[in-house]
Amino acid sequence: MRALLQRVSSARVRVDGEVVGHSGPGLLVLLGVRRGDTEADAVYLVNKIPHLRLFPTEGSHFERSCLDVGGSVLVVSQFTLYAETRKGRRPSFTDAASPDEAAPLINRVVEGLRSVGLHVETGRFQALMQVELVNDGPVTILLDSSDRERSRRSAETGQG
Repeated sequence: MRALLQRVSSARVRVDGEVVGHSGPGLLVLLGVRRGDTEADAVYLVNKIPHLRLFPTEGSHFERSCLDVGGSVLVVSQFTLYAETRKGRRPSFTDAASPDEAAPLINRVVEGLRSVGLHVETGRFQALMQVELVNDGPVTILLDSSDRERSRRSAETGQG
């Protein structure tokens, strides 16, 4: 799974002109699921997102987490995070999970973020959405759950 986190002053998502979710200050999380992703990938992101220190204090730009600052989160499903663009001019999305595979994992992340005490709103899965945001910083961070395996191997070999 991939999560593109943007620290925001505010964010909202509209479907057919209606605001269906909003956040701010806090995080906008664009969330993509790859074919073959599992519950372990969702858990990795649930454990990572709330605790990443992306918010400033007086003396540091990155000292507090979304939990620390009482921020809210807007999660928007985003299959295009798995666009393949190496060949040709039209992106391919063959690595993106099918809607039936993606929906439960996206819901798992949303519920996991709520379970740690974050206020979480969402877009509408499979809808054509318009996302508006005020990126604070700007701060944009990409998380990829496949990094959990690299981190584990580095820790085992002492190279992390």
